[in-house]
Amino acid sequence: MTQEQQLSFFQKWYLAARPKTLWASVGPVLIGTAMAYSDGGFHALSALAALFIALLLQIGANFANDYFDFIHGADTHDRLGPMRLTQAGHIEPQTMKRAYLLMFGLAFILGLYLIWRGGWPVLLIGIASILFGILYTGGPLPLGYIGLGDLFAFLFFGPVAVAGTYYVQALRINWTVIIAGFGPGFISTAILVVNNFRDRETDKRTGKRTLATLFSPNFSRIEYVLMIALAALLPVGLWLNSGQHPYAIISALILVPAYPLLKILFKNDCGPIFNEVLAGTGKLMLLYGILFSIGWVIG
Repeated sequence: MTQEQQLSFFQKWYLAARPKTLWASVGPVLIGTAMAYSDGGFHALSALAALFIALLLQIGANFANDYFDFIHGADTHDRLGPMRLTQAGHIEPQTMKRAYLLMFGLAFILGLYLIWRGGWPVLLIGIASILFGILYTGGPLPLGYIGLGDLFAFLFFGPVAVAGTYYVQALRINWTVIIAGFGPGFISTAILVVNNFRDRETDKRTGKRTLATLFSPNFSRIEYVLMIALAALLPVGLWLNSGQHPYAIISALILVPAYPLLKILFKNDCGPIFNEVLAGTGKLMLLYGILFSIGWVIG
């Protein structure tokens, strides 16, 4: 879809939400819920609330990124990624700003139920998640502009999301849950790696410092391989450490659909083809969440 095409109201906000990456919110909630269920702490209403809040937070962060990248001049007409609606002129900057504030506001309102249920730890997680969504590309020192995006994506889409989902249901936490959150954290980081690898040349020109601009292309390729491999191997480590939940290792099957994505990553230096890798890695997150959850629950 070109920038010149007219878009309907629905199309604009659908594209701005970046739906192909939203599996990064769904996967951790599935895993946290499955682990709570296995431990006898499943709470359906809390699980559903956690899912909607996670989606609202990610959509809000995507809207904020659209707005702040435009303000900082990081989005240009020659970028290779999907259309950014503010930069393309389809959505006014102030409208996008109101939209991301609305998403975060709705997430907070819905989160009041979980705060009532889980207390101050849930409040702290919620505030930190909203701040990360804004400060990733906003504020005086955006995290995504100083090479810290990978770390914070790992934390908030990984152990924070999984442990938070588990806690609001079971009202307790343990290290196994936190470590299990590393899996989706690794895959979320891989999603960001692809995004930054694709945009590295335009990011260099606009002064946006990501790991992809600070290091060689092969660094990003190796980082991507490492993230996917660690996610696949993590359930094996959990099983070997505890002797429990051996069937969770079926999540290593993500290596099969990951292979063609790796081929694209290693055979190409740039181009819109990386949008396929980005979408494919998002699907890996969903598949990982489903496989891990099924394996964990059945034994």
